[in-house]
Amino acid sequence: MKKRGKTILSTGAVLVVFCIAFVLISRLLRPKYMTDLEEGSFISQYYREAGGHDVIFLGDCEVYANYSPMELYRNYGITAYIRGTPQQLVWMSYYIAEETFRYETPQVLVFNVNAMRYSEPVSEAYNRLTIDQMRWSGSKVGIISASMTEEEQFLSYVFPILRYHSRFDKLTEEDFSWLFQVKDNTFNGFQLHTEVVPEGALPVKKVLPDYQFGDICYEYLDKIRLLCEERGTELILVKAPSLYPYWYDEYDEQIREYAAEYGLSFYNFAERSEEIGLDFSEDTYDGGYHLNLSGAVKLSRYFGNILTEEHGLADHRREPEIASVYDKKLQVYDETIEERMRGQNNEENE
Repeated sequence: MKKRGKTILSTGAVLVVFCIAFVLISRLLRPKYMTDLEEGSFISQYYREAGGHDVIFLGDCEVYANYSPMELYRNYGITAYIRGTPQQLVWMSYYIAEETFRYETPQVLVFNVNAMRYSEPVSEAYNRLTIDQMRWSGSKVGIISASMTEEEQFLSYVFPILRYHSRFDKLTEEDFSWLFQVKDNTFNGFQLHTEVVPEGALPVKKVLPDYQFGDICYEYLDKIRLLCEERGTELILVKAPSLYPYWYDEYDEQIREYAAEYGLSFYNFAERSEEIGLDFSEDTYDGGYHLNLSGAVKLSRYFGNILTEEHGLADHRREPEIASVYDKKLQVYDETIEERMRGQNNEENE
């Protein structure tokens, strides 16, 4: 019996060591998204900040590049977080919303409707930037199942080593330095860009064979709406003021009809660019596709006023516990802006 017991203990110890080694190797091989494709780390940064936000933004680059939660707090005392990721499709936004409600119940959920134009997964590469660093839950299972392309396998998300085993000879110092931690490279989900690249030549605006949003997009937009209703959260639909990809009038009409049918607010900020004060000769970092810092400041101030005046969000700047956190965030935010602007000026003078 003693010998049998020792055998069982030895076998158990070997299995434990194997499992630990397997997990460590899987973590090592998985891309860290710290310096290359840093957008892949945005989803995981939320977990350290989860809880207590008035507003949660969902969507693609049109949210994480165009709205600054720091400016919402600085000017209106609104606490907000952007759970945006590259090419975040409607079903992805739903499962991220579902996961978010496990951590908090915001007063407002802002969904950027640009994703309604896409009815199918775009690519595994975009899927990975959203999914890889999500925590395991039923929401992650759902987002994987809904997002996989035909070539992908569910198990490759469960066991990253199956997908990234070929990275053994491509490992860098980054893979070891960020094995157990993720650095903050956003400000409450906002990707800071201080560069200025004026509006340039955009692709020709094509006539499309069909402007109708896909059934799956409406299905998941309904799911987001119903989830918000269940939790007592107001759903607001927005379209960022990006010049491209083109937002056709036929798209806009469908969203306006949907919003009217269900009593939702919809703000097409592309139509309000002049009122917002946007100047695409100075407020974009990539020729009009996204806003830079100066553009994001203008849009955030404009939207913050709407959130305060039309949706009743409170000002938390005089609440000591919240102010102590956000005053520190603003200090780092302002120092980062100053440092980047100084660096850009030095480059221009060289």
